[in-house]
Amino acid sequence: MSNPLFGLLGGNAVPPAMNNMMAQFQQFRNAFKGDARQQVQQMLNSGRISQAQYNQAVQMANSFAQMFK
Repeated sequence: MSNPLFGLLGGNAVPPAMNNMMAQFQQFRNAFKGDARQQVQQMLNSGRISQAQYNQAVQMANSFAQMFK
């Protein structure tokens, strides 16, 4: 027996905002050149970002890596 509320909310359909976000991510990924880790390290070394911002970027990267495994 299916849930009528689930059906009204779109069922298994992916929300348009999620599709848009994934499309933007794919576009970014395809356009990105170089080593992201090296670029962030250079930003830290040059003072463009703080150690706290660097640590946050590393945590976010690790979180994304877990999602894509």
